[in-house]
Amino acid sequence: MADKVVKKEETLNLKITGKSHVKPEKKIGRKEYQLVTFDLPYLAFYYNQKLLFYKGDSDFEGMVKKLKEGLSVVLEEFHQLAGQIGKDEEGVFRVEYDDDMQGVEITEAIIAEEIGVADLTVAESTKILKELIPYSGVLNLEGMHRPLLAIQLTKLKDGLAMGCAFNHAVLDGTSTWQFMTSWATICSGAPSTSPSPFLDRTKARNTCVKLDLSLPEIKLQPNGDAKPEPILNEKFNGDAKPEPILDEKPNKPEPILNEKPNGDAKPEPILREKIFKFSEIAIDKIKSTVNENLPSNDSKPFSTFQTLSTHIWRRVTIARKLKPEDYTVFTVFVDCRKRMNPPMPEAYFGNLIQAIFTVTASGLLLAQPSQFGASLIQKAIEAHDAKAIDERNKEWESSPKIFEFKDAGVNCVAVGSSPRFKVYDIDFGWGKPENVRSGSNNKFDGMIYLYPGKSGGRSIDVELTLEPEAMERLEQDKEFLLEV
Repeated sequence: MADKVVKKEETLNLKITGKSHVKPEKKIGRKEYQLVTFDLPYLAFYYNQKLLFYKGDSDFEGMVKKLKEGLSVVLEEFHQLAGQIGKDEEGVFRVEYDDDMQGVEITEAIIAEEIGVADLTVAESTKILKELIPYSGVLNLEGMHRPLLAIQLTKLKDGLAMGCAFNHAVLDGTSTWQFMTSWATICSGAPSTSPSPFLDRTKARNTCVKLDLSLPEIKLQPNGDAKPEPILNEKFNGDAKPEPILDEKPNKPEPILNEKPNGDAKPEPILREKIFKFSEIAIDKIKSTVNENLPSNDSKPFSTFQTLSTHIWRRVTIARKLKPEDYTVFTVFVDCRKRMNPPMPEAYFGNLIQAIFTVTASGLLLAQPSQFGASLIQKAIEAHDAKAIDERNKEWESSPKIFEFKDAGVNCVAVGSSPRFKVYDIDFGWGKPENVRSGSNNKFDGMIYLYPGKSGGRSIDVELTLEPEAMERLEQDKEFLLEV
């Protein structure tokens, strides 16, 4: 019944009832934090969107009040999220905070229809879920004029939907969930076990990179979402020889199911987004299968991430019906905190991730045992040590490039999250979330977000975006779903 409700409706008939801003409870004064090489490539990505559903009592106003009060407290330490992106006199991007800035944007909304949490926590994403998350189609670069964190709280029949949009040029997934955990801890009154955020980004990289990025004209729709058609003019103004100006046109966020392309431009691909739930038993089966018959006794066993990744990579390759000679790329954004020399603290606040790639022919990937794909992934991850991180940074600094989705690779499977993030522990005082998923920003064919399963243990939720034909074949693939 829930699926029918969501898919039947063209819109949620959502009504905005209020908009406000939340600042740190105490005065902090002027603060400036340079954006470093790990942050800058994401300026032309879109805000990172997360959507959490909670069941709760009918006191929506009371829940909102508690969330705002807790937010004003947690922002004392996480005050960067209450600031904006700016530039210093040399043109180097930075995060700026001052007490007179707006702070975090909070939107309150209600849905006209009687729609409950169960109606919206379905496996397949639909375009109406986009209404529950702010800043769809908004570039991180727009953080020069917008809040760096926007939150929409929508009243449901039996709870609330919390849609969050984080500026990805300012923080990665590890920092996002550290913030969410600290906020929830304050709201629930539980004793804090999280360390304070480590705010000095220059300890990770202290190279000043100057970028000349022009912000596009943005036409806002009635709901506040943007439809950018940006051309980003980029040039490196460092000591090296001047680089030519690059005209980069980042892809707009891909539309989700049933969304039609607009205008007479090249039609955007229609994509489907769906969450596949792998139980603890399924995860253990995948891991044990891939770890059978290792090449030698000295071979390092494959991790849960490596075995699940190769399982998905192989089955998606089959679902895409690639030719044997077609290349396919596996991409993962790795956390560099512990890989650096010296290592950075887990509480480092900012982006400390890099994309690593491994490529092979689809025919080779499928003809070989699953250990072959797992070995490619394992070697790529293990090779990304402190030296590799430093070389990647130097390469980018000598010729900066603003990332585009296509940079993930041809016929790619790309992982942008981790099941280590304890997303189902985010309890603000009315219980754990019923469902956690990402929004439509930064989605493309082959993009994956991994979350721990709500059932706990070693279960994992796989949020996958694919073209419709490939998704339909994957849904019918018993080997992917581990059905008998």
